[in-house]
Amino acid sequence: MKFQRTLLASLAAGLFAAGAQAAITAEQAKALGSTLTGVGAEKGANKDGTIPAYTGGLTTPPAGFKAGDGVRPNPFASEKPRLVIDQKNMAQYAGQLTEGTKALLEKSPGFRVDVYPTHRTVAFPKWVLDNTAKVATTAKTGNGGRSIEGAHAAFPFPIPKDGYEAMWNHLVRFNGQAYESKYRNLSVDSSGRATLATEGISVQEYPYWDNTKTSAETYWRIKLTYTAPARRAGEALLIVDPIDVGNKERRAWSYLPGQRRVKVAPDFSFDTPNPGTAGGNTFDDIFIFNGSMDRFDFKLVGKKEMLVPYNTYAAVYGAKQDDLLKPNHLNPDLVRWELHRVWVVEATLREGKRHVYSKRTFYLDEDSWAAVASDEYDARGQLYRVGLAYMTPSYDLPAPYTDMFSHYDLISRAYSLTGFIAETGGLKHTKPLPDREWTADALAGSGVR
Repeated sequence: MKFQRTLLASLAAGLFAAGAQAAITAEQAKALGSTLTGVGAEKGANKDGTIPAYTGGLTTPPAGFKAGDGVRPNPFASEKPRLVIDQKNMAQYAGQLTEGTKALLEKSPGFRVDVYPTHRTVAFPKWVLDNTAKVATTAKTGNGGRSIEGAHAAFPFPIPKDGYEAMWNHLVRFNGQAYESKYRNLSVDSSGRATLATEGISVQEYPYWDNTKTSAETYWRIKLTYTAPARRAGEALLIVDPIDVGNKERRAWSYLPGQRRVKVAPDFSFDTPNPGTAGGNTFDDIFIFNGSMDRFDFKLVGKKEMLVPYNTYAAVYGAKQDDLLKPNHLNPDLVRWELHRVWVVEATLREGKRHVYSKRTFYLDEDSWAAVASDEYDARGQLYRVGLAYMTPSYDLPAPYTDMFSHYDLISRAYSLTGFIAETGGLKHTKPLPDREWTADALAGSGVR
């Protein structure tokens, strides 16, 4: 695999050699806002122009968008693919395809990659960029990369020097400080039969992005209340993730209406099968990667131009469930792919640690720092699962959004779709809830059938 030789890749290699604790220098940080965007992406176009220069992202809603609405119209609905990749011609474009995408093309004759013109739509509020510039020289990791310090309400590592720093940018990615959705998680078995795994209300917050404060102990928290299917209606769960992972661990609770009690749920992490997706992925597969990094060694491989799902408004906001879910894969007519630069991070299982995956490869979008794809390998070293996230920036905030994602099981030939919101009201950015709403007692009150 030939990686693009860029100034950033060289810089990252040099900094990594200097040691994991060293922050970047003031001189290196000057690149932010000049040759690099405010969050560290390359401003310039690629050599052949298939990736355009960054000009600030999409901040003007298209016609048809109603302020405060949870459904965002597709600003590129009239565009046609510039290229279609399938089994017949995939070898020609193999260098721009993830290993998982190639496996899907090989195993599913109906799967294809419709490549559209690239639009660098990701945008952030000015204060996010200003804060990122301020912390670029102070942020650092601790506890073997598992925690961060010296940063708040900013991307901590816009010029990453190792895999842990790159993954922290993903973990604290800016989706807005708080948002809510009614969602469905769906499973499609090898015969093509779709089943509702769960439906519910999702409330998510990133206290890390509270710009009115100077610090936070928690970077992410989520409260889920299940409304369907009937056997799970009334169940609820709460997860709170700390910034100082070395000294504090994830806190999680579940509420079961049949028992009318809240239970501590320490298993809601790592490779525990996620019951919300009927076991279609693990807890640390959520958002492509989620939670603590203490099971793997994370290596920053470099940057590469890759074809990934992007600006997928048709799938996230415009699709009907029956039209989107097809046997073996999502309907290719509804999934938009674009060429983007991504950071490639390889995670290898640490000696003495246990996990269902022995190796993982993550692809982080340079403009948003969100993980947009992953390859997961089993204990035998064989490609096991393929993760794909469906990037749809919320042009009204502005902020990227990648909370709808799929995982394909290459062994069982089944797949799961998490976070389908097109038929349930979409995504609404909200105000944070009081801290008292993020307790075990509050969970019991929210989960009553």
